Order: sequence, then structure tokens, then C-alpha cells
Amino acid sequence: MKGNLYFSNLLLIIMTGLLISCGPAVPKFDSYLDYPEYHGDLWPEFSPEKSTFKVWSPTATAVDLHFYEKGEGGSPVETISMLKSNEKDGLWKLVVNGNQEGRFYTYQVHIGKEMLEETPGIYAQAVGVNGKRAQVIDLTKTDPEGWEADKRPLLARPNDIILYELHVRDVTISETSGSQYPGKFLGLVEKGTKSPEGLATGIDHIKEMGVTHVHLLPAFDYRSVDESKLDEPQFNWGYDPQNYNVPEGSYATDPYEPAVRIREFKEMVKGFHEQGIRVVLDVVYNHTGFTEDANFNLESPGYYYRHNEDGTFSDASACGNETASEHPMMRKYIIESCKYWAKEYHLDGFRFDLMAIHDIETMNQLSAALKEIDPSIYVYGEGWNAAASPLPADEQALKINTTQLTDVAAFSDDMRDAVKGSVFYDEESGYIGGQFDLKESIKFGIVGAIQHDQINYNKINYSKAPWANKPSQCVNYVSCHDNQTLYDKLKIANPKASEATIQKLDRLAATMILTSQGVPFLHAGSEMLRTKGGEHNSYNKPDAINQIDWNWKSQHQDIVSYYKGLIQLRKNHPAFRMLTAEMIQNNLEFMDTPEAVVAYKISNYANLDEWQEIIVIFNADAGQQTIKLPRGYWSLVGDGKQIKERGIKREVREVKVPAHTAYILRAE
Repeated sequence: MKGNLYFSNLLLIIMTGLLISCGPAVPKFDSYLDYPEYHGDLWPEFSPEKSTFKVWSPTATAVDLHFYEKGEGGSPVETISMLKSNEKDGLWKLVVNGNQEGRFYTYQVHIGKEMLEETPGIYAQAVGVNGKRAQVIDLTKTDPEGWEADKRPLLARPNDIILYELHVRDVTISETSGSQYPGKFLGLVEKGTKSPEGLATGIDHIKEMGVTHVHLLPAFDYRSVDESKLDEPQFNWGYDPQNYNVPEGSYATDPYEPAVRIREFKEMVKGFHEQGIRVVLDVVYNHTGFTEDANFNLESPGYYYRHNEDGTFSDASACGNETASEHPMMRKYIIESCKYWAKEYHLDGFRFDLMAIHDIETMNQLSAALKEIDPSIYVYGEGWNAAASPLPADEQALKINTTQLTDVAAFSDDMRDAVKGSVFYDEESGYIGGQFDLKESIKFGIVGAIQHDQINYNKINYSKAPWANKPSQCVNYVSCHDNQTLYDKLKIANPKASEATIQKLDRLAATMILTSQGVPFLHAGSEMLRTKGGEHNSYNKPDAINQIDWNWKSQHQDIVSYYKGLIQLRKNHPAFRMLTAEMIQNNLEFMDTPEAVVAYKISNYANLDEWQEIIVIFNADAGQQTIKLPRGYWSLVGDGKQIKERGIKREVREVKVPAHTAYILRAE
């Protein structure tokens, strides 16, 4: 008996040693879709009495919560093990009693014997410098004065939107902006700033232009700018996400104090709202700046991403990874994150980078969730990928699948490249530069990518079928932060053209965008012939390339004035903002014209316009073109140089349109 007991004890000691050396058993799942779901709230919770911390990590065998004195440096001052909620939902939770406000913290997930790197958590709402540690925060204390009374400016319908895309730093970083907060959130809404010539800059200029929405390039916390070295030259567009639910620290006056970036972002939104301008945030849920060491992977390794058959990360973003929106907890994250920005920061819209990486169902659920907050919140994105994805094409939020999306819009690269030439080929000059075989693509952009009997879809440059159910699902543009500015593209694609001709082409392109159905989108500074010196991809180039030089405004006051006139014309006349495909089909008719000319007539007081009939003519030819007019008297209200609604001159029978010029006329 004693011998058997000895061997039993020995066996028990050996087995215990093996268990200790191997660590706890790691939960196994056949696929990521078999992971349990947690349907509750995953945001950190604060009250003066207690704070609650949560992590969803089904494969974790332990999770530690580390507290720190500061946002960087030093060792943990306290470490507490979190508790697994139950075996069914993957939730780890810890309630810490007492007032924890201001304490910095991280989570550290254990997978068996492996200890992952620390993370602030994917639901972090406040972070220290460079975003490595989260902070317990009372968000109500970050609200600027009057925040509760902040209201979204009136927007009757999405067709009324005019988007103006800008980078927070670009607008004010030049000395010519006159800003006291160059490159900061506060600089964007600083009133009274002037250029060296005394002209309005910053928000005063944006209001002066008359746009309805500013579209901010990524302004969440991204990783490529070192917030501790802001005295050194650094620049990035911000498409390398680190903490999705926290503003970027380099745009704050103090990146070390977490509340500052939050408060100043809110002050920026409030400042725009007070001037009648809504705010859109460019969001990048399709990939993360890091891959293996991204916060997603430091909580639940692999789950939030798509993978190739061999287990490697797939890469439809061409940035090293792509997220898996079809996975329930990733879908939940995208929706909850956007809802958070809409509620906590009062944002008015979201532009999705590489939207086709996301699945249709996620985008539709997101749209519905945001409409519950405010029906006027606008959602749009790039209806394409950067590379192939494992997600089946019929499930992707591709441009061609926009008809399956509900209240979600896509950019029209059809219109973009038809007007001024492909962004991929410098030598292509587009319809306005003489590529008249793109005429049907121009017509397609004019009607906002809907079905129209007068369009030959087989001749459209990219799409061979209508892809919008209604015009508000089509965002028309000719330039954005990507690729060359409009002015640079025109100069490069038309090397023999004079400066005067380049400027005529610019005004012609702008007229095409701002008189077309759908939602127009302008690149900040295009109204003053913004240049990046021909640079194609300025995502990390110096300020000297990316900044807006406000001297351009005085140098090109005639161009600025023309853009302003076009914007005001569009806002004054709902015929350019028809609501439905049927309304466009019934009221917009293309006229018979020479190959180099596109012309159309809008009739029947369309969309309750005060003008009974409007004619718009685009002459892309290098010479004058004569166009016959319908019977009656016509008042010329736009001649490619100015917009004057009371009339520039009267025309009858026919009109002689100069080279590279747009004419706009109304029936008297």
C-alpha cells in the first residue's frame, strides 16, 4: 500500500509540474466564426464610486489590468487580475471601487504561457502621449462651454450637401494662414485670421465659400507621428489607425494630457457648427497601422482580421492587413465606434476608406444605427479595394453593389477620371483635354450614376451599368488628397497648354462637378489652384508640399470668386439637387451636340426650382462651338468666368461657346 501511495503521489507531482510548465489550457475554436459573441457594452465605465474595465478575449487564459502614474514611462504601480465573466461570452471584467479618475492603465492578455504586449484596449476613450496607455476619464469634464446646446446645422436632405475635404494640419500650418494655433484643431475654427494680403483664411474662408460640410482626413489617434517630438518636422495623412475612439494628439495643444485632445476636438466641431458647417470624419476601419502588434491582436489574436488559406494575413488594403467586418464582434466594433463619435463628438457624417473591404451587411446595419441617432448623418466611401480580398465580391461594399446599400454613397471614379484623365496615367487628359470618347462617362456623372435612357452604358469608362438607386448615393469629384491636385494634373496632362488655358480647364472641371446631380466633393484649396508641385502621393511629405499657401487666394481671386458663385448657384437652385432617379429621368434631357460638347436641359421647374428651364453646356473643344438653343429667350447666367444669376446677357436661337468653357443659361 505504501508503495502504491508513493507512486501515486509521484505521478501527481509530475502531472502538476506538467500543467504548470504548459500553463492553463487555451480555449480552441474551429474558426473565428465559432468564437462566442458578447452582446453587451464593452466601453469602460466611470463613476466617482467605481470604474469598470472590460476586455473581450475568448482565447485568453488570464488578463491583467496594470495601473500607471503617467501616460508613458515607469513601471506599473498596481496590477490586478481581471475575472472571466463566464465560459460562453469571452468577456473579462473588473470593477475597481473608489474614484479612479485620472489613472493611466493598460491590459495584458495571457494566452497559455504567452504574455502579449500591453494594450490600452480597443475601446479606449482617452489616452496619454502616443496612445500607449488609456486613462480613466470623466468625459463630461471634457465638454467645452455650451456643448450641451451644440446642434447640427440644418440639413433638409443629403442632396443639399457640398463636401470640402481638408487635412487638419494643412489649412493652418503655413505662416500665411495667420493662425495662432498652426496645425491644430483649434486653428481650424479660429475666427478672424487673415492672409498677408488681408484676405480671410481658415474657417472664415470656408464659410465664405459656402460649403455645407468639412471632411476631415483621419483625425483619430494614428501611430506615424511621434507626439513627444512635435518640435521636429513630421507629417502624415493619418491612414494608420492606432486608437480608433480617441482624437489625434499631434493636433492638440497638449498631447500629454488626455482631456485636452478630447476637449479641443469638441471645440472644433462646435466652432464649425456655429458657422453653419457640418463635420465629417474620415474613418479607416478597414486596416490597422500595426498588424501583429495592433491593439485588436493584443486583445483577441487573429479574430478581427481576414486571413489567407495558409493562415497569413490577407491584405486588400495594401497596408499589411484587412479587418473582417463580417465577424460579429468586428461588425459590432465598427458600428459602436461610429455611434460613439456621433454622440460624444456630435459628428455629422463618416467617410469610409476602402469601403469595399467591408461587407454590405455591416454597412447597412451601420447606416441604420446612425439614422436612429440622426437621420441626416451622411455615410459615404471608396467603393473599391487596394488589392484582392478573401471576402466574396458579391458581399463587398463595392461601388457596383451600391444599389444594395441603404443610404450609403460611393465616390464616382467614373466622373473623376472622365473629366480630367485617369489618376493612374499622367498623360491622360480626360474629356476636357480632348478625350471625347469619354462623353458617355461625363453624362453618367451628370445624372448621378443612375439609370438614364440617353446614356450608352457600354461606353462608360469603368462602370457598365448604373450603380446608384438615387443621386445622393453618388459623390462626384475631380480631385482629393490622393494623387495630384486638379491644377497639377491639368498642367501635367496638358503640357502644351498656356496658363490661361489651364485655368479655363480648371473652371470647366469645377462647373461639371458643381452642376451635376449627386453630391459634389471639393479638395480644399482647389478653388485657389492648389499645387503640391506635381506630387502623386504626399501622405508623408513635408509641409512645404502639403500646406495651403494662402497667398494663392490673392493670386487667384477670380478663380475663388468663380467657385463661390458656382456653389451659391447650386444652393439657390434645387434643379441641380434633384431627389430621385425618377425626377432626373423626367426632367433632365441631353441635347444633340458635336462630339466635343456635352449639353443638357433641365425642365418643368424641376425639384420646385424657381427657374422653369436651365441649360448647361460644356465645350471641351480647343475652339469655339455654336450650339442651337430651344425657341425663346435665354439669359446667360454663367460664362466660365463669372456666375451672375440676374443675367450676363440675353441669347436667342443659338449661343457661341468659347473654347474650354461652360455656359449656364435660364429661360426668361
